[in-house]
Amino acid sequence: MAELTKQKHPFLMIPGPTPVPQDVLAALAEHPLGHRSPEFSKIFMSATEKLQWLGQTKNDVFIYTASGTGAMEGAIANTINAGDKVLCLVIGVFGQRFADIAKIYGADVTMLSAEPGQCISPEQLKEALSKDKFKAVTLTHSETSTGTANDLKALMPLIKEAGALSIVDVVTSLGCMDVRMDDWGIDVMLSGSQKGFMIPPGLSFIYVSDAAYKAKAQCKSPSYYFCWTQSKKALGQNTTPYTPNVSHIVALELALQMMVEEGLENILERHSRLRDKLRDGLRELGLSLLTDDSSASAAITAIYPPEGIAVPDIRKAFQQDHNIVVANGQKTLKDKIFRMGHLGFVTDENIEMGLNALKDVLAKLS
Repeated sequence: MAELTKQKHPFLMIPGPTPVPQDVLAALAEHPLGHRSPEFSKIFMSATEKLQWLGQTKNDVFIYTASGTGAMEGAIANTINAGDKVLCLVIGVFGQRFADIAKIYGADVTMLSAEPGQCISPEQLKEALSKDKFKAVTLTHSETSTGTANDLKALMPLIKEAGALSIVDVVTSLGCMDVRMDDWGIDVMLSGSQKGFMIPPGLSFIYVSDAAYKAKAQCKSPSYYFCWTQSKKALGQNTTPYTPNVSHIVALELALQMMVEEGLENILERHSRLRDKLRDGLRELGLSLLTDDSSASAAITAIYPPEGIAVPDIRKAFQQDHNIVVANGQKTLKDKIFRMGHLGFVTDENIEMGLNALKDVLAKLS
């Protein structure tokens, strides 16, 4: 196991922000480029092409200076009219957020919900789709709040057969789990920079298929900043329609180059390995997990505290004694679980360090 020492800098074992490589931090500290300069356009297009590589797609991808929630709203604003019927698959906080945004835009929302730690099965989705004609289906791949992953490969064909548009949150899965936009027929997907991309919060990404562009052409909902028409026009000119976060995009291109050099298969294998190492180690410590192995996310793991030990005390001891930050539960799961992230710039040694620290924390609090 990794040596038990207090970290010099806070080590983030949360769903995001995630640890950032030193070279990427250095790139963020450079003087910014002009956002209409040839130098920046070259970096911007290189980052865009690498985002296509990561999403395994030939579709357009737009880079926005916004959070993942901004990208969620952008996806709805460009596709959904008031009165459109939308089926929202809810397996946690962020699936619910998609439903909330759709309601704000006037959608007629039906929710298909699962208990915390459970995913949506193909049988459940098929039954829900048979009950009505839906314009779109929103869903989360890796649910940050529970560490549970929906099986996109199994669910996508059902949505396609029903003639609905698929709008998928891949915020904590892209860059650590297999996401095949073209092969699986995903219409819209979105992510954020502070997760598997190894850079700080500040950027979001929206991938748009031909079917999604057709929905945009029929969409009457208001949209200015996130308008795909303006974004596509600017992309054709190797730029963005409005001032982007130049420094973050420079850092993004560097981080993506690191990912290309590691190789997509190796990235996916590493995250699966780290997930399994953590889950095995947690069980060895006698802890129970919220999500079964069959639907466990490769990005984040949700853990029940031992009886008699409070989640806030666990988090406090982690930070005070080891300078490691772990996450609380959200909403109804607050103080009932704690969450340990293992996505992005994370190694086997980091997982061992986290487990060693947790062993020490539990011994202290028992």
